[in-house]
Amino acid sequence: MTKRRSKQSNSHGVPFVPSIKAITSNQQKYIDAIYNNELILSVGPAGTGKTWLATSLAAQQFADGKIDKIILSRPAIEAAGEHLGYLPGELEQKFSPYLAPFIDVLYDRLGQSHVELLLKRKTIEAIPLAYMRGRTFRDCWVILDEAQNTSPSQMKMFLTRAGENCKLIINGDTTQKDIKGLDGLSDAVIRLREFPNTSIIRFEKQDVVRSGLVKRILDVYDDIK
Repeated sequence: MTKRRSKQSNSHGVPFVPSIKAITSNQQKYIDAIYNNELILSVGPAGTGKTWLATSLAAQQFADGKIDKIILSRPAIEAAGEHLGYLPGELEQKFSPYLAPFIDVLYDRLGQSHVELLLKRKTIEAIPLAYMRGRTFRDCWVILDEAQNTSPSQMKMFLTRAGENCKLIINGDTTQKDIKGLDGLSDAVIRLREFPNTSIIRFEKQDVVRSGLVKRILDVYDDIK
């Protein structure tokens, strides 16, 4: 899926990452949409590469010196109704379990030691969605994952954080939401379908690249929406 990593580094002091190639046609549409738009919403089942591609492309842009910062977020909501307050430790420790999908990709693309340094410097910043109010993001890519667990008001708050030279990438699977009522991702897709500099990508079961097992599981659970 990728070429071998070069050992060269750029001004950020991180290795240049290998180029990224799509496996499915919708993945290619997603990659093109990310490069060519300010706001990208992707909707589709688990295993279609939404998080992997968004995070990998952000790492590539950072390594190439085209952006100064990567911001990662997701709503801290679980099916059991737990939230950050129930978890032990400081905020960063509490939020770390939610970051695993991002961090695994960043370690692979940029190297663990570089990523840990960038996290300490807050060049890569992980922010729970609930703590974004009042922030303005400039010269960065912001990735919001699990967006099906946002409310419409939370989605509005997130979207209005965007400052100059900021790209917003929003991912989610509306069949696996843990909140009641209309979710913020579905609402945004309706409201923003003709919004300028915006692209909406819909992934399908045939786009699942994680494993054949996931595809078969989705078939079995097709009746659960």
